[in-house]
Amino acid sequence: MKWGVISTANIGTAKVIPAMQQSDKLEILAIAGRDLEKTREVAENLRIPRAYGSYEELLADPSIEAVYNPLPNHLHVEWTIKALEAGKHVLCEKPIGLDTEDAQRLIEARDKSGKQVLEAFMVRHHPQWKHAQELVTSGQIGELTAVQSIFTYHNTDPGNVRNKKDIGGGGLLDIGCYCIIGPRYITGREPVRVVSLMDKDPKFGTDRLVSGMLDFGSGVQASFVCGTQSAAVQRVHILGTEGRIEIVMPYNPVPENPAVIRVGTQKQPGFDDAREISFPVCNHYTLQGETATAIFNGDMAVDYPIEDAIANMKILDGLARSARTGSWEMVDQK
Repeated sequence: MKWGVISTANIGTAKVIPAMQQSDKLEILAIAGRDLEKTREVAENLRIPRAYGSYEELLADPSIEAVYNPLPNHLHVEWTIKALEAGKHVLCEKPIGLDTEDAQRLIEARDKSGKQVLEAFMVRHHPQWKHAQELVTSGQIGELTAVQSIFTYHNTDPGNVRNKKDIGGGGLLDIGCYCIIGPRYITGREPVRVVSLMDKDPKFGTDRLVSGMLDFGSGVQASFVCGTQSAAVQRVHILGTEGRIEIVMPYNPVPENPAVIRVGTQKQPGFDDAREISFPVCNHYTLQGETATAIFNGDMAVDYPIEDAIANMKILDGLARSARTGSWEMVDQK
């Protein structure tokens, strides 16, 4: 399958494109940007055959079958719809849109085009997450009780898209979405209500620290902290009545190193004596690209359709509302 990339965004050029190029199941045929000279330089550095000075030109290329969209958040839905209208499948970066209303426009566009849209949550393709899910569903840590997540970094660059409120910047949309997708993936359930506490940067107006809780019902809870101006750390703890799982590098495992999870028993207060499970070296962006290609080719059923992305968006919206109201907010997943 021949892919095109709209945008020379760093997430694509530094991580996703090189990873996808490691696969023999797809080809990155073209990349487009608003600055043709810069785009040509990027294409040359990444050995991409075609460079376009506009997204429209790339979408008009009949050779392109699928598009990867790593544009800033406020452009996700707009250009995904344009790609669908041009007859291309789309893998769109998270979050799928700015809010639920924005994202829901993709359903009609997808159905009308006959093409598929997938949200780029690469973590669901990594074997460490799949194995953690299997440990939970098989009952090896007893009855699941809670999932606790933390994901932070430090970025105070005023020119960075993550610090621009009007285009969807802020920690909740950028990395808080991972702290939601993880518990949903592990539990296989949707939260019924959420609550959050949010601190905003006085200059940028973006949320720089968010704490949240998700109530999945029947006693199952998830909690998280995400932040854009804190020391960089990431970790996930999955708790059960008879054991627990720690995912050491849940979101950005180093592709060159084996990923590690730790499984402890009820009687082990720490992880020093926990059983350590390591996974063969892999790149979850490569696996994501291969899965998307298989789905777009019709060789694999759609695992997470656009409706799943909208379900995640509804939870993000609920957390944002809670930060304003100071109370629990119900999540309507109908």
